[in-house]
Amino acid sequence: MPHSSRQTSSNLLVLHSLRCIGFAGLARIADAAGLPESDVESELIDLARAGHVSHTPGDFGGWGLTESGRAADAVRIAGELDTVGARTTVAQAYDAFTPLNTELLDLCTAWQLRIVDGVARPNEHTDPVYDSRVLDLFTDFGHRADVVCAELSAALTRFERYRVRLTEALTRARSGELDYLVDRFDSYHTVWFQLHEDLLVTLGIPRDWAAADR
Repeated sequence: MPHSSRQTSSNLLVLHSLRCIGFAGLARIADAAGLPESDVESELIDLARAGHVSHTPGDFGGWGLTESGRAADAVRIAGELDTVGARTTVAQAYDAFTPLNTELLDLCTAWQLRIVDGVARPNEHTDPVYDSRVLDLFTDFGHRADVVCAELSAALTRFERYRVRLTEALTRARSGELDYLVDRFDSYHTVWFQLHEDLLVTLGIPRDWAAADR
């Protein structure tokens, strides 16, 4: 299958990125889409003219999807999936993703909480041995999760951005920036959550049918 047939248009990529990350500023949308901020801003303006997104000004402002935008994204994403014939591949990848999702939840819990005298208490990260052991589990998880992301990327190139962002978050966590595991907008857990949302939207699966992931 030609590469171009798997390439999402920048207009749909911006719309869909906003759908998956939720209300956000320009920089976060550009990071999720993997596009220059100037290109993303141009697409957002066009999408706003079409009534698919709206902008809230101010220090805590940003861009959000309208109901029209949510409906348009669902139709366009489903159409893209069927046009390239990737539905079966993405569905199979989602089946592999689901048990990994449960495992990641357990890892995030292990990172944030510790059992002390039978009681779950916040992990204050004062025990480097414990933290190192959990981080090693994250690393092992990352290798296995990357296999699923690779399958998705081969089906639709827009999924490659998740591979890049997940790898970067885990690399930075292993280099000592531990908040890149669960405590940032661009943490491993946050990007994984967005990937989960993307898979549900792409396959048309209602979130209340899927296992909660946070």
